[in-house]
Amino acid sequence: SMVEAAPIGLLAVGLAAGVGAVLGLREGRVRYRAALFIAAIGVAATPLGLLLAHRLPNAPLALLFAGVLGYACLRTWRKAAKALRGEHDSAHRFIEPCVLNPLQGRLRWTLPCARALALTGAVSGLLSGLLGVGGGFVIIPALNRYTNLRMESIVATSLAVIALVSAGSVVSASVSGLLHWWIGGPFALGAVVGLLLARPWTSRIAGPRLQQLFALAGWTAALLLAAKVLWR
Repeated sequence: SMVEAAPIGLLAVGLAAGVGAVLGLREGRVRYRAALFIAAIGVAATPLGLLLAHRLPNAPLALLFAGVLGYACLRTWRKAAKALRGEHDSAHRFIEPCVLNPLQGRLRWTLPCARALALTGAVSGLLSGLLGVGGGFVIIPALNRYTNLRMESIVATSLAVIALVSAGSVVSASVSGLLHWWIGGPFALGAVVGLLLARPWTSRIAGPRLQQLFALAGWTAALLLAAKVLWR
């Protein structure tokens, strides 16, 4: 069921994201204060998502996941297409509430900044518990919209948040007896191996093209999941 599959997916996503976050932290790309703040809000919102997951039937939950995944891939594809055409993202026509201090190399913490990051964490944690996903499709667009960080810093910070929020969800699921470690363990190790094998290739593929490749893979997964539910 989706309730049992979600923790396994979170274990794999969280472990792989943790490895990526550690590598990003060593390279100085992770904004760890922002990551900890977003993750704290996300972990607090995760139990609500888990509660809703128990109360919703599997079929609507799976279709919701497929819909969210398809929408996230659509946003990724559109952004990559704009980058390939040399167009600027319309999100940056607005003033970002979270601005990097060039002298200190840290974000300037203001009330609008804290509010934007808190909302990001709440939505990420809710979807993490409800759908069993890391929430990167929420965190990365949100950080891109609300901050002026470079994309490599956004991705690294997002990985740190995903790792922390997923860890909270995995612990909650494990305590509840919903996590099958003999299945999730090898699956998570495979995700880490895939991350390490793919990392050297990221510099050889243009960013927008790589984003479009991931969007195509996500659409395929969403369609297969929806078809499995609807044609059962």
